[in-house]
Amino acid sequence: MRIRTTRFSSLFAGVALSAVGLGAVSGCGSQQEASSETKIQHQRIQRVADAWDGSAAATGWLDGFHPMSDVTQLPRGGLRSKADQQAYLDHSFVLKGKLPSTTPKDGQVTWGDGSTATRPLTGAHESYTALSDGARADGAPRLTMTGAQLGEMRVATNRGPAVVPAWLFSLQGYDAPLKQAAVIPSKLPESPIGQARDVPGYPLNGLVEMTAAQRSVTVIALSGTCDGGPAVDVFETRGSVVLASSVKEPAKSGNCTKQGKLQQVTVKLDRPVGDRVLLDAHTGRPVPYKPPHGPSPSWS
Repeated sequence: MRIRTTRFSSLFAGVALSAVGLGAVSGCGSQQEASSETKIQHQRIQRVADAWDGSAAATGWLDGFHPMSDVTQLPRGGLRSKADQQAYLDHSFVLKGKLPSTTPKDGQVTWGDGSTATRPLTGAHESYTALSDGARADGAPRLTMTGAQLGEMRVATNRGPAVVPAWLFSLQGYDAPLKQAAVIPSKLPESPIGQARDVPGYPLNGLVEMTAAQRSVTVIALSGTCDGGPAVDVFETRGSVVLASSVKEPAKSGNCTKQGKLQQVTVKLDRPVGDRVLLDAHTGRPVPYKPPHGPSPSWS
């Protein structure tokens, strides 16, 4: 089994969390212990790949619609002022206009190879609510929406780029709309393998980016406050890409608190992801997409 390790490349700025249920991140450990932990992790990676490849879950994943990129797209050229950028980050919108009160029940997802899928749509009001769920302090910057119409946008998916129905929200002061995918993602298939127990490392926190060529993916990994940061092992098969997060270079003595850091790790692949399922070795499930801003996809 050929497994490659990628070290963390950039800090996921401003994020820290309690490593709830993970126990204290301690330092001491011999080279023999480290080798044993590596063997345990690699065995888990192999089991996850074997369980998914050719399984009903893999077929269900391929047959569904699962976004792998942001389902919200800013107006062409981006937001023009720092105030508007801050309002977007804060989910601070105000509606001055009318939104469509009716929505087609279903819409069509179309992939580059011509294949299609019919999925239910969410309404304009529901999409607006998802975008504007932040607190609005008095005097805080706001973006003003003046209306919306149903159109299309392109997103990365589990089967490559696709054109999907989207709400095109008009923003005051902008010629181009803010786009929000209207199609509801498919339900994630039930994993053929359970969550790992007594396997070193932590589950990934999510996928944040995939390159256009799909030859690398950026995920969020957890590490302790006193170690050298996370590393992510990758194992590729014809049907899956299995990622396993671990902690490298632990402190040599003493104990750390139950605090952790979330950091971005960019993983290079031998070939594009394509329609292979991206899996977390610890959970045994697909790695969820976590947009840096805006609403997360919600599975039906």
